Amino acid sequence: MPLRGPPGEREPDSLQSFGVVNLDKPPGPSAHQVAAWVRDATGQDRVAHGGTLDPKVTGCLPILLGDAARAARVFDDAVKEYVAVLELHGDAPADFETVVAEFEGEIYQKPPRKSAVKRQLRTRTIHALDVLEREDRRALLRVRCASGTYVRKLCHDIGLALGTGAHMGDLRRTATGTFDDSNLVTMHDLVDALAFAEEDGDTAPLREAIQPAERALVHLPRVTIAPSAAREVADGASVFAPGVIDASPAEIGDAALERESLVACYTPDGAAVCLGTLVGDPDADSGTVVALERVLV
Repeated sequence: MPLRGPPGEREPDSLQSFGVVNLDKPPGPSAHQVAAWVRDATGQDRVAHGGTLDPKVTGCLPILLGDAARAARVFDDAVKEYVAVLELHGDAPADFETVVAEFEGEIYQKPPRKSAVKRQLRTRTIHALDVLEREDRRALLRVRCASGTYVRKLCHDIGLALGTGAHMGDLRRTATGTFDDSNLVTMHDLVDALAFAEEDGDTAPLREAIQPAERALVHLPRVTIAPSAAREVADGASVFAPGVIDASPAEIGDAALERESLVACYTPDGAAVCLGTLVGDPDADSGTVVALERVLV
């Protein structure tokens, strides 16, 4: 069975069937609708996006294409970053920034009535909460938070703590995990790039719009396995010690190579093969090293 080649050398069809688009979601459609447009435009049977955004919310929405959709769980715990407009219902008190700062750390939230999850009190972590600008009864906030945090509810609760009441105005997501707004791709960019590649043979715009799916795995520890072992994994086998060539911590971030951690396995040329759980010593001579979770080839 042939394996995918090096990520940087893939043809357009291969990029579309195993790639990721760092999409700039426009206002209006839901994240599900936008993902469906990308699916149809690229001709894939399946896509997966990196976290739901309400119709009015814009910004960073990574979309995994084709076989890469099997790796969607890598976004489950991804830290998100937003820029939000806080609309106060009265004049801001003198201790405005002090009160806002108190919402950093672990907070309690109950999902809103229109949410798709069960409405029960739960904890979420606000990693950073900065006041970027203030003008009259409006403030621009930057929120870096755990996945599943409701920024609209956060704004409401800040208003209660201030004693003025408040609601969320505009909201834009500026980062999802290791993806941010420094290289976003619009739907127009993507459609144009696909057209250039098909009609003119110019693949440069497409290579800018669609990155190899391995880009979505850089925050995971990596295990390099032999091509022969990769072919066995493609048929559903776990990764055994004789097939392991090397193992290392995550390329981006601080994820260490530890037992029970989620890891990504690659061939020596950098092509992703699977996601799995590290259950053994990569330096051992025998035994299971990685228990298979998702086959990506």
